[in-house]
Amino acid sequence: MASKWFNPRALLLHVTLVGWLGGCAAAAYWQVTRAAEGNALSYLYAIEWPVFGIAGIVGWYALINIEKVTEAQEQARRDYEEKMRAEAQAARASDAESPELAAYNDHLAALAKEPRRKLFGH
Repeated sequence: MASKWFNPRALLLHVTLVGWLGGCAAAAYWQVTRAAEGNALSYLYAIEWPVFGIAGIVGWYALINIEKVTEAQEQARRDYEEKMRAEAQAARASDAESPELAAYNDHLAALAKEPRRKLFGH
């Protein structure tokens, strides 16, 4: 079994993270130098790029630690979906409408037939 840290997917994620952090560090340095030259907006960007770098680290960690769904979990999901489909089918087949629901549906149908009133203008 390959290690989760050294399989091909993980190595690609490592390389991507290094590139991402390098880009964020370069952009942060650039914004700090711009801020030092007097660009007030660059102070915000100088803070923002390290935050993006941290977000990249969090995403990298999450992607490295994703666990694959096992066959048992997949079968449990399929069984649950089949049970829910059967219940929904049974609910549709019963076709018994309560008097309150019938009255409400009749009210909505009557409202739909009425011409719409203008709420603004002439």
